[in-house]
Amino acid sequence: MAGAAGAAALPSAAAPGASRPQLLRRPYKPADGGQEREYMLYVPQGFHSEPGRKWPVMLFLHGSGESGNGREDLEYTMMHGPVMEAWVQGRDLPFVIIQPQLDWGDRTPQPHNNEPPRRGADGSIPERNYGKRPDFPMKREEPGEQPRRRGDGPRGWAVVEADLLAMVDRTIDDFRGDPDRVYLTGLSMGGYGTFALASSHPEKWAAAAPICGTGEGVHVENIAEAKLPIWILTGGRDTGVKPEFVIQSARALEAAGHPEVRLTVHEDLPHNVWTRVYEGWDLYQWMLAQRRSSSS
Repeated sequence: MAGAAGAAALPSAAAPGASRPQLLRRPYKPADGGQEREYMLYVPQGFHSEPGRKWPVMLFLHGSGESGNGREDLEYTMMHGPVMEAWVQGRDLPFVIIQPQLDWGDRTPQPHNNEPPRRGADGSIPERNYGKRPDFPMKREEPGEQPRRRGDGPRGWAVVEADLLAMVDRTIDDFRGDPDRVYLTGLSMGGYGTFALASSHPEKWAAAAPICGTGEGVHVENIAEAKLPIWILTGGRDTGVKPEFVIQSARALEAAGHPEVRLTVHEDLPHNVWTRVYEGWDLYQWMLAQRRSSSS
């Protein structure tokens, strides 16, 4: 398993004459025939001032705490992730980013206890939420049988796969997306969803990065056979999605013949390791270095 590699910072200063980024709400009709919903679409700096350029596309899948009805709840998808980094923190991320919201379906909604982060009226940037760091060390014993805690269960991201793929195709067509540079990432429930979509459509993505999710219950051999670049990230002190089971998924990919599984365990962090991951540059730099094979 390959570890994390250092990467040069992506540009963060605005280029002279570059158009400003935009955050759009795009309507869509769900494939299951439900009510019309919306998803967020981040359009990067320079998109409109470089009309001949094709852009990388990223699909981001949120965690269970950000679920909602895709209308008045949609802003809660801004709690974490690349769009929060770009739109709220002001980072120049050179991707068109798709950010949908998963419905709760027939489950009881989890209350949204925190307001989504926003810039102040004076343009001030809010502090990131790192959560509480546990005082216990990472456990290092070998995992046993994995508990059946599946983020792609009855109302997980796999259920809306058709909608997600349609969003990607529509974005490529409408926003000059590069079909050979489409990236997939998600956290917690979205980490499970990343594994699920990577395994069901490995030919679609240039790279996948599941955070705090496992490949339990999906066909990881499809990812291995396609040699899909994958970077698995997790927190060593995570008590929800335990690191030993994330490591177990990485080993399953290797056992299936994947030639290079990149795995990073942040041993000092709990479940919300994604704050550190998405605020860094390494993941974005790694994504931009990956291209889908022309034969895919």
